[in-house]
Amino acid sequence: MLTNPPGENSAEEIRKLAFLSTAQVKPLLGLDRLFGQGQSAASGDSVSTDVIEPAELPEQKILQAARLRGPRIVFLGVHEREDVKALPTGNFKSAKDLTGTPYFALDISKSDPAEVEKLLQSASPSPSHKLEFQESRPAAAWFDHFDAPIFSLGRSMVDWNARNRFLPTGSITKSGPYRRGLHNFAHPRTDAVVIMGVIDETGDRILLGNNKRFPPRFVEPSEAFEDSVKREIYEESGIKVRNVVYHSGQPWPFPANLMVGFYAIAEPNQEIRVDLDNELGDARWFTREEVLEVLAHPLGTTMGSSLNAKANTEAEKLPPPAFRVPNKAQAIAGVLIHDWAHHKVPQLPRAVNNSSKI
Repeated sequence: MLTNPPGENSAEEIRKLAFLSTAQVKPLLGLDRLFGQGQSAASGDSVSTDVIEPAELPEQKILQAARLRGPRIVFLGVHEREDVKALPTGNFKSAKDLTGTPYFALDISKSDPAEVEKLLQSASPSPSHKLEFQESRPAAAWFDHFDAPIFSLGRSMVDWNARNRFLPTGSITKSGPYRRGLHNFAHPRTDAVVIMGVIDETGDRILLGNNKRFPPRFVEPSEAFEDSVKREIYEESGIKVRNVVYHSGQPWPFPANLMVGFYAIAEPNQEIRVDLDNELGDARWFTREEVLEVLAHPLGTTMGSSLNAKANTEAEKLPPPAFRVPNKAQAIAGVLIHDWAHHKVPQLPRAVNNSSKI
């Protein structure tokens, strides 16, 4: 993350996801030949003598990307200008025909810490800026709509490639957006997880719970999203629901989840039970006014306490909020709560009026 402390241009600290050029990270890359590496490198030489020449191989498109030494690199894609057609035309022959900025993810978890620190110092754009590593979940609050998907894809792909280096036979696979073995391809997994906002029939109350722990609500094999929503809500709170409607999704690269957000309408006159699977410490209904009051409080959302230390110091002098909800800038749960509280869910009136059942 690139941190710009308070100064002449801004009264508050600003943080942004940092992108470094190939030239800047070159000291960490190892061999001069980044791809198309052979099985062994020349002793005492910075360049492999056993390299793959495309003309010698029938599967050149795959093997040209072979990288067997040095930190792991994963190609994420090319960011093209808006005036450039995204789909290749009949004149498209190779990657050389693409225009735009290519993005890669570089895994430096095993790099020399001294070299990494030297890189952070040299790549900083000015003495007033600080380039540093930060824990990704709270840092995500600073990501914009361009940074967030690049970070999510990069983290997921680096993690997946690290976990899938070998076939069951012991043969090494080739790093990239998929991994190729002897006779097949292995593609990155994505584990779907449902997260739900449960609304009562009036549409003016929402069921919120306090987790004892944070188990992911995975979709079971052969289970539809709607069925997963109903099952998870019943297992955790004893509440039966209907009118399950999709709201939005959020990639969650820790390591490879896709959070799928829904609303559901609770059947009337049901007792809340948190003793069925003991995942919730407590659960109860909250009115829209109660939720709006919490959202308006400077400390009403979790994971946001590090964004503005000065403002938080002032906020701590206020009476604490009745409870806290997830920050909508970081978690889809916060988005579901926020959008419901501010009447930003057009699907809900139709569901509450019981015009259809799912």
